[in-house]
Amino acid sequence: MEKPAESAENYLETILMLGQGGGAVRSIDIANELGYSKPSISVAMKNLKASGYIEVESGGKIVLTETGREIAQRIYDRHTLISDLLIYLGVDHEIAVRDACKMEHGMSEESFTALNRHLKELKQKMYMRRKSEENA
Repeated sequence: MEKPAESAENYLETILMLGQGGGAVRSIDIANELGYSKPSISVAMKNLKASGYIEVESGGKIVLTETGREIAQRIYDRHTLISDLLIYLGVDHEIAVRDACKMEHGMSEESFTALNRHLKELKQKMYMRRKSEENA
């Protein structure tokens, strides 16, 4: 399967994030979240459905397919990792989140894995240092 366009990845990630609250995700929710018009969202959802990334249930509820969920989760994980790392480096939260949106799509799996591993090691070292200071 070929890699979806960046815009499709953004829509899928948004559907995933909106659905995390447990409620139904509808086109209007996506339009409100992204600040796009309802007709633009309607076209995008039609394309995502045709590509097999989403299903639209009765009442307009949008559900990610297994493939759509995998893509959305991959992009969300990258977004979270990049924004966390930028925040750790001292970048303002809002700027870090915005920059992560731009960076998440072009990153190779190798770079993501290396950054993820490094951030986990960093968090572990910080945790161990904190524990050591508490016990001192």
